Amino acid sequence: MFSTSPDLASSRRMWPQGAIFVALPHLGPIMVWLFARHQMPGWCKGLRKLPWCPPHKALLLVWTAIYSVMGYASYLVWRDLGGGLGWPLVLPLGLYAVQLTISWTVLILFFTADNPGLALLHLLLLYGLVASMALIWNPINKLAALLLLPYLAWLTMTAVIAYHLWMDSHCPEHQPQPKEEKGD
Repeated sequence: MFSTSPDLASSRRMWPQGAIFVALPHLGPIMVWLFARHQMPGWCKGLRKLPWCPPHKALLLVWTAIYSVMGYASYLVWRDLGGGLGWPLVLPLGLYAVQLTISWTVLILFFTADNPGLALLHLLLLYGLVASMALIWNPINKLAALLLLPYLAWLTMTAVIAYHLWMDSHCPEHQPQPKEEKGD
């Protein structure tokens, strides 16, 4: 009859783990949404609203895509290092776990704590961690390292938003002012 090739059998065995790796990064945003969904709609409104600031739903959709891609990349690294648990996984996936925790913290700082200055500091730390991850992951799996590039681009955009929100909250002269109507 039909024989199962080793590659097909191997991919079937790895499938549940791959799904877990893709789903894991979403735990943080789900928890943030459950506890803070009523605070999110007003996060970038009022006088300090940036004209190019995307709505919170767009941000959440991009973060969802980023987390999925990042989860898949971590799965590739885990798989290429032999799977399971062991010393070869400590640095590449330990660094991943730390940056994931900080990434979740950034969501909390943006959407619930309304603290763009602290979010910016976390984003700068996160940027360094993700760049380090890409460098460490590259010899293990080049695709996994490349999959982190959109994340770095997104962190750049998020840091710019955080910087502008932080400056506007500390320097009222940078905030857009209502236009005065001139009377005749």
